[in-house]
Amino acid sequence: MKIRFKHKISPDEIKKILVRSTNWVGDTVMMLPSLVAIRDTFPRAEITALANPWVVPLLKNHPAVDRTIVMDKGRGVLGACKELLLIISRLRDEQFDLAVLFQNAFEAALLSCLGAVRYRVGYNTDGRGFFLTHTVIRDKAILSAHQADYFLGLVDAMGWQVTETKPVVYLNGEDIRAVSAMLSTEGTSDNSMVVGLNPGAAYGPAKRWPAKRFAVIGDWASQRWNAKVVLFGSPSEAIIAEEVSKLMNAAPLNVCGKTTLGQAMALIKRCNFFVTNDSGLMHIAAALNTPLVAVFGPTDHLQTSPVSKSARMVRHDLECSPCLKEVCPSDHRCMLSIDPEEVWAEMEDLKKKAL
Repeated sequence: MKIRFKHKISPDEIKKILVRSTNWVGDTVMMLPSLVAIRDTFPRAEITALANPWVVPLLKNHPAVDRTIVMDKGRGVLGACKELLLIISRLRDEQFDLAVLFQNAFEAALLSCLGAVRYRVGYNTDGRGFFLTHTVIRDKAILSAHQADYFLGLVDAMGWQVTETKPVVYLNGEDIRAVSAMLSTEGTSDNSMVVGLNPGAAYGPAKRWPAKRFAVIGDWASQRWNAKVVLFGSPSEAIIAEEVSKLMNAAPLNVCGKTTLGQAMALIKRCNFFVTNDSGLMHIAAALNTPLVAVFGPTDHLQTSPVSKSARMVRHDLECSPCLKEVCPSDHRCMLSIDPEEVWAEMEDLKKKAL
């Protein structure tokens, strides 16, 4: 990768750093090793993360982050414009020395420029190079790299210190206590086996393994392992989780859309196993080192696979996969060809290795 307008940025001149987070949960998890690299390179600087509200729990407890600024544009066009003006005003008042833009959007560069941030670092996406002082040119290698390496490529191109390549998520004590109380009311003790199922996935139905097959895994976990099954997901995935719940013979704990992201993270940490589609929660489970099995179909496992030694992927190498499409245009065989027995075999193997 090449850098345009390169000027050596000395750690001694950097007192305040602004990091513009990505918008998606999975991408934000993949960004975390790069945050550590920034902290290691600028150990005396104050690091502030500018983030959308739904990813803040991933950042506010991270030791590399000192503060968070929430940017919420979810109040119509007028509300969004007002929020952007408020953020620009705040950035000017804060007088940041350096902005590292992991979000690829044009808006991120514009905000940091109008916010009078002295140095502005980011990839050359969306024609935003004019607003950056250090533009990192993306080459073919970085475009085909794993998402975690994509973000690390930005800091590596700047010559900053990379010491950690695996994402690590940190929990809030309040969320841990809330999850413990939640499970206790269900009669689940600290020693009980808990298996989490995540049947949803953002970006369309093509990424979702059928609800009936998740239900089969849930029933087997209940019958064979005497496990308490917990259903995860966002509010928009409540219908999917409810379908899995109705298809199961055992009664699961359905927390889909009923927890904060922080509580979901703490609950995933409590799980002994996690079965999931390619999703943000999959990356959280991997970052928490929770044993997991991920079902992959239309997405590229080389770029979005879970980064964990305790993770397994189940996928079939088909001529049409990965197609990266939101909706399957044919028979969805990349997902439908995967049977519950394949997923269960991976779970059993992981269980043996954990003992």
